[in-house]
Amino acid sequence: MRVISFLRLLLVALVVLLASTAALSQVGISVSFGPPPLPVYEQPVCPGDGYIWVPGYWAWDDDYDDYYWVPGTWVEAPEVGYLWTPPWWGWENGAYLFHAGWWGPEVGFYGGIDYGFGYFGEGFVGGRWEGGHFFYNRSVTNINVVNIRNVYNENVNVRENHVSYNGGRGGIEARPRPQDEAAARGRHIGPVAAQTEHVRAARGNPELRASTNHGRPPVAATGRAGEFRGGSVVPARAAGGEYHPPANRGGERATGAERQPADHAPAGERPAPGRPPAEPANGGGGHSYTHAKDLPPIERPAAPNTGNAKRDQKYQQQQKKLYDQQNQERQKLTQQQEREHQRTPNPTPQRQQQMEQRHQQQTQQMQQKHTQQQQRMTQRQAPPPERKK
Repeated sequence: MRVISFLRLLLVALVVLLASTAALSQVGISVSFGPPPLPVYEQPVCPGDGYIWVPGYWAWDDDYDDYYWVPGTWVEAPEVGYLWTPPWWGWENGAYLFHAGWWGPEVGFYGGIDYGFGYFGEGFVGGRWEGGHFFYNRSVTNINVVNIRNVYNENVNVRENHVSYNGGRGGIEARPRPQDEAAARGRHIGPVAAQTEHVRAARGNPELRASTNHGRPPVAATGRAGEFRGGSVVPARAAGGEYHPPANRGGERATGAERQPADHAPAGERPAPGRPPAEPANGGGGHSYTHAKDLPPIERPAAPNTGNAKRDQKYQQQQKKLYDQQNQERQKLTQQQEREHQRTPNPTPQRQQQMEQRHQQQTQQMQQKHTQQQQRMTQRQAPPPERKK
């Protein structure tokens, strides 16, 4: 009996290990067209010892059929000796497939993508672990030597390549090396909580969508995960190349034995539970949005033209102030609704319905308020009527 029990436990442990390893190597989402080129940006200074650079990348939002930029950031390693293998997009079977990133003792395959700052397509040369401490390569990372003394200098060949996907037309031609495959088979874990929240915040920011920023995100990188405002925020210096999404853009959830179902997509790449898609209201003449994150991006108003340059400048400043204020209110409500979903992971059907109705009411009230504010602004800034002679 003891032998049988031991064999059962061994079998269960083996199944769990294989499942966890397979889940990390599986694909979470499939898109019919490739992501934009990687933007050009500077790396913010490292906030402290033990932080590892996690490069920015393009993720996919099914709700908007659009790519959005997940800013690069510094993240504390989950364990001493662990390094980050970035996510990547690859062309397979007629679609671009997303491969999630992971932490492990060795850096694995990330599509040959040149993310910069130590991730130049193969392995990682931005730093290394020695004696339980992480030592930073100052030649490719932004380190303040006053706060961090464990540094070294190792020159590397840096190449300028902003292609963001592997394979297909114009994609990076790279295949996993034996050491990459060995790293994938080894012990590793998925993104930590700080990274998951970082992705969630990026997805909820309309300015990070590719159709809005055209490949040049206003927040390209940040000193700490989830901080999209303040002195550590770095905007993109330039887009990595022209980006023109197809008119009928659309993504498809990956299916099949070798692809990951939508409900098991990597954290941050799937909609939060209990989120029904927006339904048309008023006979299809408009849309009723349940959550603030589902609202279309706020359009920047056209530059005022009253014929008075001084007055136009004043009006333009007022427009920018209102635009920034409304975006802040939308992000605040998005975060509030996200927290409520997280606090109730398995609600009863009745409680779920009550929460969704409350969220829909909050979203509609904010949307109406913003529409009225924009209308008043437009009326106030309308050119004065011409005087009759």
